[in-house]
Amino acid sequence: MFAQLNHLQILTPVVCERATALQKDQNLPPVLLRIRCFGSSRLTHYPKVSLTASTQSPNSSLTNRVSRLARNEAQDALFDYLHSTRSFCFTDAEYISKNSPHFIQNLLSKIDTEKDVAHSLTKFLRYNPINEFEPFFESLGLSPSELPFLLPRHLMFLRDDQVLLDNFHVLCDYGIPRSKIGKMYKEAREIFGYDFGVMSSKLQAYENLGLSKPTVIKLVSSCPLLLIGGLNCELVEVLQKLKALGIGNDWIRGYVTGDSMYNWGRMLDTMNFLEKVGYSEEKMCSLFKANPALLFEGSGKRVYILFGRLLKLGLKTNEVYCLFKQNPQILSSKYSRNLLQAVDFLLEIGMWIEDIADIVINHTEFLGSCTLKRPRSVCKDLKVEKDGLCEIIKEDPLKLLRLASKSKNKISEKVPCTDLSKHREKTSFLLRLGYIENSDEMTKALKLFRGRGDQLQERFDSLVQAGLDYNIVINIVRQAPTVLNQSKDVIEKKIDCLKNCLGYPLESVVAFPAYLCYDLGRINLRFSMYAWLRERGVAKPTLSLSTLLACSDARFVRYFVDVHPEGPVMWESLKNQLI
Repeated sequence: MFAQLNHLQILTPVVCERATALQKDQNLPPVLLRIRCFGSSRLTHYPKVSLTASTQSPNSSLTNRVSRLARNEAQDALFDYLHSTRSFCFTDAEYISKNSPHFIQNLLSKIDTEKDVAHSLTKFLRYNPINEFEPFFESLGLSPSELPFLLPRHLMFLRDDQVLLDNFHVLCDYGIPRSKIGKMYKEAREIFGYDFGVMSSKLQAYENLGLSKPTVIKLVSSCPLLLIGGLNCELVEVLQKLKALGIGNDWIRGYVTGDSMYNWGRMLDTMNFLEKVGYSEEKMCSLFKANPALLFEGSGKRVYILFGRLLKLGLKTNEVYCLFKQNPQILSSKYSRNLLQAVDFLLEIGMWIEDIADIVINHTEFLGSCTLKRPRSVCKDLKVEKDGLCEIIKEDPLKLLRLASKSKNKISEKVPCTDLSKHREKTSFLLRLGYIENSDEMTKALKLFRGRGDQLQERFDSLVQAGLDYNIVINIVRQAPTVLNQSKDVIEKKIDCLKNCLGYPLESVVAFPAYLCYDLGRINLRFSMYAWLRERGVAKPTLSLSTLLACSDARFVRYFVDVHPEGPVMWESLKNQLI
């Protein structure tokens, strides 16, 4: 009897909610509503709450109404549920609760946010077990739209898939960022079913090739398929060839990104092709170092495209080899793009393929060094038809191609001659960061970054030397450009302060790059106050950098000074000591 009463008490909120929906949809009398609702309730135990399928979108009006305080309280409630109720370890519970915003938003949509959010959510979670895979996968970098296809069937508690959890923790302990593990799960789900010890042995096998741990982390997080089966033989051969060229194994770490798919076999073919063409080891080494995109963008696809287009013009294989050997610069991004655009130009005006091949062979350097206008514009300027333009080009290719060239130097019109060298150095630096030449983004970046190109590079290198991954530093700089407007010494002091004074791991700046832009006085003052509160058990043991630094002075005083009776006195004392 008592068990039945308890069961009904648990189901009461669900029944009421279901009754309201039925009354609206079917206009049933109250008596029939009670019969139908309670009758159907006996078919289920605790209701399984899936928040992924919610129609509430992050951009809805609810999102705008929910305050930051409500979201923080929701994160705390989810943390308490995962850590205290579900016995997740502290690190996992905190990371999931702070990195599943869509799940948190949908969780808030289940309660009245005008009331006590923490109490309401704690009560809600007590009677409504959640599908723990949803916030878990979202915290690993998967988007909400991907979750329905990845959630395991018939499971809702993470501990029910202990093998997945064990392999997840192996990857975390190895140093792979949690935000990258979602991509790994999506692309190579079977690696999360390995028996104990298998994942570790596969990671170690790549280290045994001579790769450093950071390089292995970058490789397997970008190309998780490398962990399926044995060692990837094609990758091994690529590394051996690079080593023979005098390029260290860890060089590839700076150019592998998680946004691309890599075909190591095609990379190997590209290197073999260049050897066959006649590139010496010195030339190949210089080519790859100056133009790493040749290998990593499309896994050498540019070589295949250019080679194929030249063969289609009727050139023989030996002629193409000779062309590549005589013009090593032909494989640079800009040069090859200009050459192919020139071929398209000549095809568009109706020139015979044999004539185009002849022009390409005799004027390769010129075609690759300039960008051409559209044929329509050239015809309009010269007041001729396409067939007339074709005849003029055949008579004197260089004369007309000069007329068709976009040869105006826009930089020289805007920048004084004395500043051209500095401008070029800064532009070269930004190109290495991935900015596109002559783009609006590049123009804005040139104004944001202060200093010479070599100074910017020195400051950038100091972040890499501190232990951050090359591509992560690129992301940091693009998110917070003013980081590089500080001297190398200031950057090194802030990193030293982060690790040795504040006790935070270096990876903390990945989540909050703006840390490096704050004044050292502000950093020391706020963290000294936080440490004082933590010693007295008033503050949480590990708050994020953004929580402590990004808020205004008034907000900081309210939440980190006034929470202790002696806080204001200590705050004034610290200000006098540190400022």
